[in-house]
Amino acid sequence: MAEDSVPVPVPVPVPSSTNTAPLGHSVIPIVNKLQDIFAQLGSQSTIELPQVAVVGSQSSGKSSVLEALVGRDFLPRGSDICTRRPLVLQLIQTKRKPTGTEDEWGEFLHLPGKRFFDFNEIRREIQAETEREAGVNKGVSDKQIRLKIFSPNVLDITLVDLPGITKVPVGDQPSDIEARIRTMIMSYIKLPSCLILAVTPANADLANSDALQIAGNADPDGYRTIGVITKLDIMDRGTDARNFLLGKVIPLRLGYIGVVNRSQEDIRMNRSIKDALIAEEKFFRSRPVYSELADRCGVPQLAKKLNQILVQHIRTVLPGLKSRISAALVSVAKEHASYGEITESKAGMGALLLNILSKYSEAFSSMIEGKNEEMSTSELSGGARIHYIFQSIFVKSLEEVDPCEDLTDDDIRTAIQNATGPKSALFVPEVPFEVLIRRQIARLLDPSLQCARFIYDELIKMSHRCMVNELQRFPILRKRMDEVIGYFLREGLEPSETMIGHIIEMEMDYINTSHPNFVGGSKAVEMAMQQVKSNRITAPVPRQKDGVDLEKAPASERSLKSRAILARHANGIVPDQMK
Repeated sequence: MAEDSVPVPVPVPVPSSTNTAPLGHSVIPIVNKLQDIFAQLGSQSTIELPQVAVVGSQSSGKSSVLEALVGRDFLPRGSDICTRRPLVLQLIQTKRKPTGTEDEWGEFLHLPGKRFFDFNEIRREIQAETEREAGVNKGVSDKQIRLKIFSPNVLDITLVDLPGITKVPVGDQPSDIEARIRTMIMSYIKLPSCLILAVTPANADLANSDALQIAGNADPDGYRTIGVITKLDIMDRGTDARNFLLGKVIPLRLGYIGVVNRSQEDIRMNRSIKDALIAEEKFFRSRPVYSELADRCGVPQLAKKLNQILVQHIRTVLPGLKSRISAALVSVAKEHASYGEITESKAGMGALLLNILSKYSEAFSSMIEGKNEEMSTSELSGGARIHYIFQSIFVKSLEEVDPCEDLTDDDIRTAIQNATGPKSALFVPEVPFEVLIRRQIARLLDPSLQCARFIYDELIKMSHRCMVNELQRFPILRKRMDEVIGYFLREGLEPSETMIGHIIEMEMDYINTSHPNFVGGSKAVEMAMQQVKSNRITAPVPRQKDGVDLEKAPASERSLKSRAILARHANGIVPDQMK
């Protein structure tokens, strides 16, 4: 990884206003400005920016460390959970005035243009903004509060103060508060561009440190983790943190820094941070065990080390960051160019709208006629799809209709008997035939209506595919066009279904018995005569029966013969010649 090559920096003296500004004085403000811009984008931003996340258990001294870095009291303090939203703290070094006066102020991103010169007001605004989002009863939120501190007494550093890891829920906190806070912390420190400031109190076992444990999960090799050991002045007598600071217990590539915080009594007594820093320096100078670890002890050393490591980290990730931002700019520029020029006049807007509607109509027609330039090669679309619905889906559905389904011989016999009334039928009546045929013709209605709905659905899909890219810049117009076209097609579907119903009703009301394929009446007689003629050709009927030539017999004899044949027909006896 890029961070592997980050060396452990050697502390340098704090630069004055007359010295040449360090590299961090130029690159860190640029990253801060990018963070402000991306913060306004919210979750839409996918570019990771370098920053330092402060993690630790509740009451481990995180807030005291941050206030010592700033040199002012401005954070909510207390014995229970105080940091309930991530606080992005940007320290910006300003130049001292020639008169020697120092202007220090703070600015919130959610209150642009307003400067807070009273740091007590900054504390109250942090509390109010926290309560607005997380409630008044110890709730926790992952929405950031962004604060800038301008002062000549700070080095350019960007820190993210995260809620302390807690075990037992209090107030309105959910039962899984520990898991939620750990998830929130991991969302920051798991990013390779984030440095981790793991704060651990010296009066607790370092091996059980929550901060080092969660930092080890995100940075198992320790390339991005800086250890801070607080409360060195309240360790048990006879013990010290020398081995911890030297990294002999849990080694870290970036090392450890030891600090002495103000106690709650010091805060109640309004002991200034300047006095606390003097007392801290005296403490380390008076302890022989820490006198040789000057580069690993004290808040000023922590500020220098953080500044140097952050600058080196930014230098390492800057090339990749620049390429990602350039790629994002190119993508956004292409999207912006696709939106076209801005038209402000009403005449220009009308002409633009008319042009869009004309192009849309042409695109829709081209898609139906198969002249679309963006023709799909993977599936049927447009007019070809409509043709497929008519020729394949609709025809297949018609062929699947069995004309004799649910029509048995018993149904036909019963219909004929019902139509004859009290008399026996001499010929097949028309009424049962029409009743049965109408019932079968009505079965063609559902496939026909289904075909119309398929066509409607396909036309709706085509309207959605037309000019998708061109209408991206007008989402409201696109939505309105879809509504109007959908309504227009629905209006056309209703009369189409009505017409299909009328066509089926016409077929049911008039049965064309003159059709060549209709078998009945004169057609049946004609077919019978053709069959008789074909039988005569294949098997001629004998002219003589019982030794008498029928054609040559006298008329009276032929008449008697004919009557005998008809009598036998009436009695159910079929002569051999007629079989």
